[in-house]
Amino acid sequence: MIAHMSDPTVLVVEDDAAVRQGVVDALSFAGYQVISAADGREGREKALTARYDLMLLDLIMPHYTGFDILEALQGQRAGQAVIILSAKGEEDDRIRGLKMGADDYVVKPFSARELLARVNAVLRRTTERQALGETYEVCGREIDLTQARVTEGDDCRELTEREVGVLRYLLANSERPVPRDELLMHVWGIDPKGVETRTVDMQIAHLRKKLGDANQEVLATVRGRGYRIMK
Repeated sequence: MIAHMSDPTVLVVEDDAAVRQGVVDALSFAGYQVISAADGREGREKALTARYDLMLLDLIMPHYTGFDILEALQGQRAGQAVIILSAKGEEDDRIRGLKMGADDYVVKPFSARELLARVNAVLRRTTERQALGETYEVCGREIDLTQARVTEGDDCRELTEREVGVLRYLLANSERPVPRDELLMHVWGIDPKGVETRTVDMQIAHLRKKLGDANQEVLATVRGRGYRIMK
């Protein structure tokens, strides 16, 4: 069976070595590019930093659980395609995972044929979503998160992946100011406890330049509460 898209990359996060190797072999044979992680710590790091199209995610792992990884994705890579790999009897966990943004699940033990069918289906839906794009009109600017750019009149400026992550999180929470600590946790994946950093402030300053927002009409600072997109 050959993958129908041009060599998508799949991240496999699974702590059972035999299951992980079986999944990697099946995906590789089907024509996918594959990267893998052997526990929750490695999986969380790769989930937030690696380039991939779909993640296959075990739920119960050392260091960080699959739920921890899903929570981190919600801020930094919202909309990331995920299929849960779960054991029999974990129905409540599967439902929780789906509510946290996973696209589908496969129950262990599963056949290579079933897994590849689910992978193809989720990647197809993801491609269709991306074709629709993530575009927002904010104060005369067009913010295109899919193409990573902001357009104002005839002026088009490219956005970095981190800038896209910040904007995506602020847009998803546009009804309220978002504190710096929350951005650090969900976009950077950093525990803000005891951390003194101006990383967020510097990123916001760069974003305002890209947005042409010297007067904070798009990205406002709400004193003592955080930052807010003014939709």
